[in-house]
Amino acid sequence: MEPSPEQSPHHAYPDHWEADVVLRDGGTARIRPITTDDAERLVSFYEQVSDESKYYRFFAPYPRLSDRDVHRFTHHDYVDRVGLAVTIGGEFIGTVRYDRINDQGRPASAPADEAEVAFLVQDAHQGRGVASALLEHIAAVARERGIRRFAAEVLPANNKMIKVFRDAGYTQRRSFEDGSVHLTLDLEPTEESLAVQRGREQRAEARSVQRLIAPGSVAVIGTGRTPGGVGRTVLRNLLAAGFTGRTYAVNRAFDEGLATLDGVPAHRSLGEIDEQVDLAVIAVPAHRVPEAVADCGEHGVQGLVVLSAGYAERGSAGRELQRELVRRARSYGMRIIGPNAFGIINTAESVRLNASLAPESPARGRIGLFTQSGAIGIALLSGLHRRGAGLSSFISAGNRADVSGNDFLQYSFEDQDTDVALLYLESLGNPRKFTRLARRTAAVKPVVVVKGARHSGTNPPGHAVPVSRIPDATVSALMRQAGVIRVDTVTEMVDAGLLLAGQPLPAGPRVAILGNSESLGLLTYDTCLAEGLRPRPPRDLTTAASPQDFRDALAEALADGTCDAVIVTAIPWVGENGEAETGDGEVLAAALRGAAAGGPAKPVAVVHVEIGGLAEALAAASSTAAPRTRPTTLAAQPSGSPTAPITATAAAPAEPGTAEAEGAERPGRIPAYPAAERAVRALAEAVKYAQWRRQAATPGKVPEFLDETTDEPGAAALIDTLLGTAPDPRGRPLTHDEARELLGRYGIPVRPTLPAPDPGTAVAAAARLGYPVALKTTAPHLRHRADLGGVRLDLADEDALRRAYGELTELLGKPAELLPVVQSMAPRGVDTVVRASIDAAAGAILSFGLAGAPSELLGDTAHRLVPATDRDAAELIRSIKAAPVLFGWRGSAPVDTPALEELLLRLSRLVDDHPEVVSVALEPVVVAPQGLTVLGASVRLAPPPPRGDLGPRRLPNY
Repeated sequence: MEPSPEQSPHHAYPDHWEADVVLRDGGTARIRPITTDDAERLVSFYEQVSDESKYYRFFAPYPRLSDRDVHRFTHHDYVDRVGLAVTIGGEFIGTVRYDRINDQGRPASAPADEAEVAFLVQDAHQGRGVASALLEHIAAVARERGIRRFAAEVLPANNKMIKVFRDAGYTQRRSFEDGSVHLTLDLEPTEESLAVQRGREQRAEARSVQRLIAPGSVAVIGTGRTPGGVGRTVLRNLLAAGFTGRTYAVNRAFDEGLATLDGVPAHRSLGEIDEQVDLAVIAVPAHRVPEAVADCGEHGVQGLVVLSAGYAERGSAGRELQRELVRRARSYGMRIIGPNAFGIINTAESVRLNASLAPESPARGRIGLFTQSGAIGIALLSGLHRRGAGLSSFISAGNRADVSGNDFLQYSFEDQDTDVALLYLESLGNPRKFTRLARRTAAVKPVVVVKGARHSGTNPPGHAVPVSRIPDATVSALMRQAGVIRVDTVTEMVDAGLLLAGQPLPAGPRVAILGNSESLGLLTYDTCLAEGLRPRPPRDLTTAASPQDFRDALAEALADGTCDAVIVTAIPWVGENGEAETGDGEVLAAALRGAAAGGPAKPVAVVHVEIGGLAEALAAASSTAAPRTRPTTLAAQPSGSPTAPITATAAAPAEPGTAEAEGAERPGRIPAYPAAERAVRALAEAVKYAQWRRQAATPGKVPEFLDETTDEPGAAALIDTLLGTAPDPRGRPLTHDEARELLGRYGIPVRPTLPAPDPGTAVAAAARLGYPVALKTTAPHLRHRADLGGVRLDLADEDALRRAYGELTELLGKPAELLPVVQSMAPRGVDTVVRASIDAAAGAILSFGLAGAPSELLGDTAHRLVPATDRDAAELIRSIKAAPVLFGWRGSAPVDTPALEELLLRLSRLVDDHPEVVSVALEPVVVAPQGLTVLGASVRLAPPPPRGDLGPRRLPNY
């Protein structure tokens, strides 16, 4: 909303303060500055506030606002006087205002840094977190305008408002004066205030997804009058799934006399329905969607699934239509899945929702699935169904203009029906938030991700989100740091998801292999080694092995304390006539299940080749019918042994009417794979994830010594001086001396270099530094390129230096082109490179590798998000492939890795404390057996990019 001409001309309308937020109950609202055009809205809002709330606001009966009040509350300068409003459907539901004051409590201007703040929330919307959201946003505005403290007077009976202040997490002081509670809040964010903010964000966003996938009623807008078409298909799928709520068919083209369609009430508009509809599935052409959204908003619909296409995937015009769609929906308090979505599914027995184009609702299970592609969603649903896996929930977000993978993580974290979260992502709208949410979710349940469009450098059509410039390898490393299981294909995602959903996590990498094929066992053994596991020699049961032999061998392997997981390999066995038989897969399944049920809780996976009936037996475990039973045909099979499909428990076939018989996926399923490498890869991911979980239970720390040996105020002052009062938005590189001074403030000494524009100056520099010295070129095309001859080392005296100078200039060019420098020699060691950079989307990233070919040619570089802990630093140097070079490879002396870890922590702290430091490269860092030496450093400063993760809660606007 733009200000009218009456608005104070010397302060422009701050449109960056506008924000969409999710409230406590999952609905959305808009926060924006109040302008002079809001007089009527303010009066209407105040008329709907109860007398009690008015009394709490003004400490006296105050039935109506005077014209002077209205003028005062709608005219702001956006610096010393600011008012914000929360709106739904364009109408106010809450307001907040601050006025800057001096030490005596009188109106003031800067440099006064305190303001009086007051709130008013409509009674019908109290309890939705409106005041808490307003406090976050008005505090951010105040900090931007140089205000450091809020003062508030609250009546003792106004417990709700006192609780808003008390629970915000800011440092505060309270006193009782003249019959009211006087509160003072320091507005500097604290760890507690950030934790409170993120906790509220998590609960609100999780609730907003919950409202979408667990509605009490659904209207399909655009249901066709004849069979076929998108809307009619969704209606059919809703009915086929047995949706437990109420369903309505809506189409403005219905005949007036049409009362029902496919057995559900038919209406021409939502206004004809005599109850509030929770969820609307919109399946009309794009040009009719705005009308449908407005109809939904005016009739209290809580959420939308927009299947209609024709938006951002069609180009810039469609992208603007998409943005307007989101703006309109949020203005009514609704969130959107889509547009161009495939739909949503919730298999919970209390919901049974299939509001999608999937013709068959998946069985109930413990896997939650989110995808940004309808085609991939179809493939995943089909693949999971073939493998007998059930789902708890499914969201296909299409263009993900609103509800995203981050929202799905918020929901999955709380959902008791989801044990594993699978996500197919083609874009990350907020990578920094994604890694934060993924880390928290992965601490309690696995998160498996496939990232599409990894190497294109652009977003897929329809995804209007910021493009991150960091390489895909870096993205993968950051996901690993957050505990995310990053796989390359949707097949690998299904493979990993099945194992993680059905089996316990392994305690380590030791794997027992058993089966009736020596060749398949050896192939599995080799694959385990390639994936970093520690397999035991395969146990060959021979092709004559019976199901009982498999059971006994599996039970023995599980009982062995030297193994952490078991892979069973099975091929058709040879019958008495010498011919291969497919055997009875169900009997083998029952044998393996019985062994797993009676042994210690360890993961078991099966690799099978054409075992007749085995795959069917596994898939039947999540069918909607009770599992089949069949007579035992092998004498070796004990009587009474269960014959249901493979699970990790020995539960008997389900009784009719139980949850299992009704289709709930049973815990402990043993996953089966058609190839050894697929089973081993899934197990290897589970091993790495389990190790991360164990480490995450005791997180690393930032060592206290950094606080004693860093000069944060001095570095801040130096940065301010270097950037100047009007810094170039593109930033500026620091000179060698400037970089040395800044890094020195954080205990990172850089070995000095002296310019050598001619041989005589070089000799003088060497005399000053002391022999032996190095002579190096610093020209950009030769920098750090010892292979091109631009470096001469161990020059012991003046003659050697002059000779090297002559060779250098004769070979490579004139001194003015080479820019040679002289530097004293460092102790011998391993050359490494340490970098830190800020990506606008992902945040600050710390990187490490060996200097030269390993990092530059082979890409052997490790990455971690800043701020790094002591554990991050230790893992960083150990996670590169060339790490053995640092630890005594081939008899060499191990280098001082503790000194290297300390350097990484110091650089991390520098970049975290000062976001103006947008890039640092320390190259080379020579790590010796005792200590290290930083020989080169380049630093770039720039105005810091905005940190959305530290600001108030807001939904992204793409």
